[in-house]
Amino acid sequence: MVATYPSLVEVIAQIPDFRQAQGRRHPLAAVLILACAALLCGARSYQAMAEWGRNYGPTVARALGFTHPKTPCAATLHAIFRQVDPAALETAVGAWALAVLAALPPAEDAVEALAVDGKRLRGSAKRGTPLGHLLAAVSHRFGLLVRQQALATKTKETSALAALLAGLVLRGLVVTLDALFTYPDLAQSILDHEGDYLLVVKGNQPSVREDIATLFAEPAAVADTFAQAQTAELGHGRIEVRTLTSSAALVGYLDWPGLAQVFRLERQVRSKRTGRWRRETVYGLTSLSPERAGPAQLLHLTRQHWMIENGVHYVRDVTFGEDASQVRCGTIPQVLALLRTAIIGLIRTTGETAIAATCRRFAAQPWAALALLGILPRTA
Repeated sequence: MVATYPSLVEVIAQIPDFRQAQGRRHPLAAVLILACAALLCGARSYQAMAEWGRNYGPTVARALGFTHPKTPCAATLHAIFRQVDPAALETAVGAWALAVLAALPPAEDAVEALAVDGKRLRGSAKRGTPLGHLLAAVSHRFGLLVRQQALATKTKETSALAALLAGLVLRGLVVTLDALFTYPDLAQSILDHEGDYLLVVKGNQPSVREDIATLFAEPAAVADTFAQAQTAELGHGRIEVRTLTSSAALVGYLDWPGLAQVFRLERQVRSKRTGRWRRETVYGLTSLSPERAGPAQLLHLTRQHWMIENGVHYVRDVTFGEDASQVRCGTIPQVLALLRTAIIGLIRTTGETAIAATCRRFAAQPWAALALLGILPRTA
């Protein structure tokens, strides 16, 4: 059975135009679709998007939804982007992402997860944009953006998590977060949204961390509750061995909402050049039961949490030049960041992992980029 879900074009077409009808030359949906198509072909700025649109003439312009043969210039894109309602765009893209995840379910024994993390828009923040930090929830599998919240600073991340989750139904989903978010009320908020959590425990919860460390340091009495999984990887000039040990022994002892398991993750990294080992131990807790997620699944979830950093944030900076961008007017930084993340997730749904190489291929085959968005040549 072929999976079906709305195309990105269909989703964007539903976003209401905020402008008055009088004097409106270009449809909002066409402008946003132009931005997506240009991003798929490697454009890094709204100036590059404008040039991309002008390069292909009236045939592509009509396919994108423009009613005039000439697509908008950079100044027009700037004027529109700075006024786009980011909440409406985020809601539309987030609903599309959830539809894609539902249509392309994970393997039967896998757990669907969202990673939450923040990112500073360095170039825009330096130019004085008032909301230069973004908190986002993206899927582990594809890096699809489910929700994004613009903040003034990183220090606001913890208080913004509840707003980020507002309106989301997390049934069947696991939310993975780093130690910054390890607080009982935030864990309860995830449970209230019908989801599960996987949290890392560090210095902001010293007593909880001590209890978990003590459990694994003195295993004799509860060794029968332990389960373990291990992985070893060779690459980038190093050998990395990860060992995760989980236990349900602290359920009923730790005063933590929904607790089902605690775990210890040991990382051992050996440099092939120097032969030296570097060791790190991390502790965590989760509401996932041992039946739903054993140590192998927990190890995979902790590893995949970094999809948002390595697979999304890094790509936005390196491939799309986000940190170098100094746009700061209105909602442009949030809108472009949202569109970049949506495009990265869209590419990954095709099975591609080399985002830069895929963008180069689309630059040579623009109709392939339009087809991925949901525009076929016959619509031209």
